Amino acid sequence: MTDARFEDAAEGPLALRAETPEDLAVIAALVQDAVLPITEIRWEPKARRFSLLLNRFRWEDRAAAEAARRPYERVQSVLTVSDVLRVASTGIDRTDRDLVLSLLDLAWVPGEDGAGALTLTLAGDGAIALTVECLALDLRDVTRPYRAVSGAAPRHPE
Repeated sequence: MTDARFEDAAEGPLALRAETPEDLAVIAALVQDAVLPITEIRWEPKARRFSLLLNRFRWEDRAAAEAARRPYERVQSVLTVSDVLRVASTGIDRTDRDLVLSLLDLAWVPGEDGAGALTLTLAGDGAIALTVECLALDLRDVTRPYRAVSGAAPRHPE
């Protein structure tokens, strides 16, 4: 009998929660380069919830795809921020219903008593700023992975 190996596990959808800056760093890395139409952003003030339906590049599968010489993948994921008190944006034309956004990073600035500000940095100098009562994010894959349309992994100038 041998020990179980990571490679033996059946791959499943991600379901992660961030409540600390360290947790947030993991989710930020996983959603980097996710794209979404502006129409897939929801702000529910009464529920104090802000959500995005992302087409997320599967960074966690990149090395396996390269080793197997198979196409890179994306997956649709919902990123939900709870306990949101206020939402503001800059550099985004919210009237352009055809606008596609690219998420670059998530940044946390703590405030008093666990409250703080979460900034979603977008390509093209856009940003969404959330004032939150506490750091509480959920990332859930909601579809099966699909072939990345571009056929390439996202790249950034160094």
